[in-house]
Formats: sequence, structure tokens, C-alpha cells
Amino acid sequence: MGAEPSPADLYGPLLAKVQERAILPDGKTFVDALAKRPVADIMRDFADLAAGDDALRAFIAANFDLPAASLAARPAVLPLREHIRALWKDLARAPKKAASGSALPVQHRHVVPGGRFREIYYWDSFFTMLGLVRDGELELANGIVDALTDLIETHGHIPNGSRTYYLGRSQPPLFHMMVELLGDERPEVAARRLSAMKREHRWWMEGADGLAPGEQVARVVRLPDGDLLNRYWDPRSTPRDESWREDVATAAEGDRPAETVYRDLRAGAESGWDFSSRWLGGAALSSIRTTTIAPVDLNAFLYGLERTIAASGDADAALYADHAEARRAAMDRHLWHAAGGYFADYDIDAGAIRTPLTAAALAPLLVVAATQHQADATAKAVEKGLLAPGGLNTTCALTGQQWDRPNGWAPLQWIAVAGLQRYGHDALARDIARRWVATVGATFARTGLLFEKYDVEAAGIGGGGEYQTQTGFGWTNGVTADFIDRYDLVPPTA
Repeated sequence: MGAEPSPADLYGPLLAKVQERAILPDGKTFVDALAKRPVADIMRDFADLAAGDDALRAFIAANFDLPAASLAARPAVLPLREHIRALWKDLARAPKKAASGSALPVQHRHVVPGGRFREIYYWDSFFTMLGLVRDGELELANGIVDALTDLIETHGHIPNGSRTYYLGRSQPPLFHMMVELLGDERPEVAARRLSAMKREHRWWMEGADGLAPGEQVARVVRLPDGDLLNRYWDPRSTPRDESWREDVATAAEGDRPAETVYRDLRAGAESGWDFSSRWLGGAALSSIRTTTIAPVDLNAFLYGLERTIAASGDADAALYADHAEARRAAMDRHLWHAAGGYFADYDIDAGAIRTPLTAAALAPLLVVAATQHQADATAKAVEKGLLAPGGLNTTCALTGQQWDRPNGWAPLQWIAVAGLQRYGHDALARDIARRWVATVGATFARTGLLFEKYDVEAAGIGGGGEYQTQTGFGWTNGVTADFIDRYDLVPPTA
């Protein structure tokens, strides 16, 4: 965890009161605010504040500059593909040379997702870059990778987003894919990015050395047979600063220790799938148990990272090749659901695979960790179980969580399409891309907006989650642009 204090560290009881009383409609607003006075002065005066929500609202207004509600939407006067191309200017941000409130420095021009997401985000950035590269916005694409490299060099990892309150957690590790996408062979650039990949790998594997069978530490799990896999984790066991009220309410619903629930919620946020039946032990979100699961996609992405470093020709290449092969063998033994014909997550406590089919099953195909037989079986299972009229469903479970059916997400569509292509399932890949572009295009024709998620069963705007569906939207723009250009697709216009 970084040394920089989060808003909860700085404002403790003030933050708790603001969030738990819902003084501001979106919990992210307060933690993104800028203090007008020194923190010590604010907290001294807060201690003497009169009771009541009105007094608290006035106190916040007097002591903090709140961020703008959201990004203003560009008028939809262009066709979809041209509209996406024009949006890059709207989503681009100038460098932030110094920390400001909870915002971490970002030394390069970059792109944000949009809406309430005002800062650079980790795994969003890869999918956004797909569109930037298609549109020749290489300065912006390189700015993203340079900014993320800075974060690795400063913190040892890439935080969920460039905020102090995200420092305890990362997101799906796709930095190596961003580096490969740009393919910059300038020696000094390549060497710096390779060094960053190694450092990120060390962060994910911290504690692995000397870990005995059956033991777990941070993000590393040694299974009883000695195999090593990774999980999501956050060292903090407190409510998330930006979702404080929601987390307190979730923990109060069940009978588990609140600290356990908070850590599992944080780990679920690190997964990018916040939240999903993938992580639940029952129907309620309070049953979340992310830290007891070894996710198939996380391990696939780390396999990809290890393979990328091994292919660099670096002096340590052979060591990383060994890491990759050991991980691939462990995935084959523990994450392949032979009876179902797809990859799935591993339940650490139960010592068994979790059998539900999810879109994460495609990640091993993306990084070429599957055999042809496994890829063929996965394609069949996905076509039967997840394919919907508007694209690929996230899971088969209808729970109300936003990373479940009927929602489809741009990154999962792209992972599926690219993974299927790698194994020759071109027709299914193209069909998923076509359905996705049709959904995005039809919704854009009706609303003039691009959204962070879509209902792929109704081919409309997605729902669920802790906040209103956001517009903008970085990864939707990037993936949709890539699909349109890759397959020469024509989105619907009415």
C-alpha cells in the first residue's frame, strides 16, 4: 500500500458521517473533493459542528470544492464511428504534475473513462487504447502506458485508478498487453517497460517464496499439491472510501465479521467484476468471498505477463518461462472443468472448481494457455450458454449484480473475440463482434450516447451496480471501434 493517506485516513469520522448519511448522492464525490483549508483546521472545526444534515451540508460546501457532476456528453451529430473518433478529445486529460486532493500525479497526457470516472483506470486503459491505436492517437496511447509505468515505478503496482483511495488494490494485470499493442522497440523505452513488467509481477507474487502447501499470503495461494495460483486481495479491511455507505450496509446484512466482508468487497473491486455471482457464497452480496477464490482470468493474465517477459530475451527469460509453464500446468489441473468443457474459478476453501460458466472462461484462450481441444470445447460451451442477441453475457446468473446476466461489457466481448480468433473460431468471434456493434449502434441511434455496459438480452442500456450507468465511455469506444474496423461492420442508424 502506498504511503499517501486516503480520504478515510485524513477525514475519518467526517467521511463516515458524510457517506453514511448520503449527504452527497454519489459517494465518490466527497473523496474526489479538494479541501479549501488545511485538514487539521477542517477536522478541528468539524469536532464542534452542530448536529443535523443541513449543518453538515453547509460545512462541506464551506470547506471543500466538489468535482463537476460528470462529463458533458458531446452532441451526437456524427455517425457512431466518427463520433467515437471525436470523443477522444473530450476524454483526454492534461498531465497532473502534482498530487491534488486524493488524485495521484499523472505526468503524461492520458484518457479517462468518462462520467464519474475522472481519473485514469488500469484495465480500462487497454481497451481504450484499442480505439486510440485504430485512430492514430499514438501520443495519447503512449501517454497512458508511460503514466502507468510511472505508477509501477512509484508504487510497485498499478492502482485500480489514480487516486490515493485505490492504492491498496490493482486491477486485472493487462499492462503487458498494452506494451505489446504499441510494440515500441526503442531500446530505452523497451527496457523501461520490461523493468516495469517485472516489478509488477513481483508485486503480484509477493510472499510466494517459502509459502508452504495449503498456505495463502496476500495475492498468492499455494495449493495442497504445491501448485501456485493467484487471487485478488486488499490489505485494508475497512469500507471502501468511495463506497463507504454501501459497504457498511452490505456488512450489516450478514453475520460474518465486518472486516472480512470489507476485504472481500475490496478484492472484488480489484477484480474489475464489482460485483458478480462469481464471488458470492449465497444470494446476497454480504456472502461475498472473493479472497477464497483463485480466478481463472487473473491467472490467465499473469500467465500472459510471464510469457511476455520470457519472450523478451532478457537474462531472466528462462526463469519467467518456467513460471509460465508451471502456471499453465496448474491452470490445467485446477481451473479446467472437463465435464463442462470450459475453464472456471477455483474454490480455495472447498479445494474444488466452481462450476458456473462465465465470460472469464475465454481469458485462457486470449493468452493461448488452452489446448486446441480445450478451446474447441470452450467455444461450444460459450455459444450455447453465454451468447445473447446483443453480444456475450457476463454470466448465466440473474442476480441484479452488474457483472451478471443480462449485462455485457466491452472488455469481455473483446477478450472473447480475440481469444476465439487465436484458435480458429472466426465465425463465432465475428458473430459476437457483430452482435455487440449492433447493440451499441442501436442504443447510440436512440440516445446519442455510449455507455459503460449494455443489456445484451434486450440490446439496450445496462443496469445494476452501486451507481447510475455512466456515459463516455472509454472501453466501449475502444472495443467498438476495433470491432467496426476489424470486421468492416456497419452499425445500425435507426
